[in-house]
Formats: sequence, C-alpha cells, structure tokens
Amino acid sequence: MNVLLDHLPEFRDGFLGTLAITAASALLALVLGLLIAGFRVSPIPPLRAFGTAWVTVLRNTPLTLLFLVAFFVVPQILFPGTSPFALATLALGFYTSSFVCEAVRSGISTVPIGQAEAARSLGMTFSQTLRMIVLPQATRTVLPPLSSIFIALTKNSAIAGAFSVTELFNVSKLLSDKGFAIGWIFLWIALAYLVITFAISGLFRVLERRMGVAR
Repeated sequence: MNVLLDHLPEFRDGFLGTLAITAASALLALVLGLLIAGFRVSPIPPLRAFGTAWVTVLRNTPLTLLFLVAFFVVPQILFPGTSPFALATLALGFYTSSFVCEAVRSGISTVPIGQAEAARSLGMTFSQTLRMIVLPQATRTVLPPLSSIFIALTKNSAIAGAFSVTELFNVSKLLSDKGFAIGWIFLWIALAYLVITFAISGLFRVLERRMGVAR
C-alpha cells in the first residue's frame, strides 16, 4: 500500500495517460475502421483493393513494429517534432482500425441484401445506403466484438510506455528501476487496468441493452 500512497501522483498521471491514449486511439480506430469498412464493401474496385490492402498489412504487422515505424520513421519523413503521445496514438489507432473494419464488415454482411437493393431502387447513393440503412442495423451485431477490440486496445497501450509516453506501464517501469517491490507495483497497475476494462465492458453492455430494446 505504501508504494501506491507514496507515489500517488505518478500512478494518477499514468492512469490518466492510459485513459487518454486509449480514448484517442479508440476514436481514431473507429473513424478509420468505419471508413475502410466502407471501402471494403464499395462497388468501386480500387477502393475495395485499398481496403483489403489496409487490413491485410496492418493485421499482419506486429504492433511493436508499427510503434518503431511511428517513432523513428514518421518524424523523419512526414511530421518532424510530433509528440510521443500523438505518435503512439497513430500506431495504436491504425493497428486497431483494421480489426474495427473487419468487425464492421461482418456486421454489414448480416443486413439482408434486399434492403440495400431497395434503397438503391429509391435512388439512394451507395454512401447514403450505407450510412442511413445498413450501418444503423449492423451496429447491433458489431457492438460485442467492438467491446473486445477496445479492451484489447487498452492492454496494447502498455507498449507506449516503452516509448516515453506517460501511462501505467511507464510508471511501473520507472518505479521498478528505482528498486521498489515489483510485485506490489504490478498489483496496483493490474487493478488500474481492470478498472478501465470493466468500464469499457460496462459501457458496451449498456449500449447493447439499448440497442436490444430498439430492435
């Protein structure tokens, strides 16, 4: 308990840092995932090819390698001076977007094809059909896998701690380097991660119940 109380500001900053990078990466992954899922079901072949390449490359690339690219390649070529938090958010968001895309695409496939055809017969464009007809119905199916994806994102955010981003794993590393009992440090870090993941799980359960009522 003394480890927690004596270093409460460090644990607080790490907890808030993990919350911030998880939220920012989840938002980026959700936006990109929806966009790429739209590409993957698009009637335009180049967009489908781009979406397939995006998912194939990112899903089969180790996350640590994406972090290395984000921290040592991106600042040199594209955005010099970018903060470590932004670079970590890019790596996590891009990686997670490939999983979000596949979850959304699987949800889209559960919507009967006749509904999309009916929308097109009414003169709706592909984007209108996707946005107004297909995605609202697919959301009910997509919520459970999205919950697992964002919980995994929370745990994956620990990699950012190895790249000088202030979050829970970074705090545990700093305290263990100072000689504090590693067992107690890991206990408090694990409890903090449990709080975040339980909150995400609870949020998605509420969303699933609300969508269930609307069904």
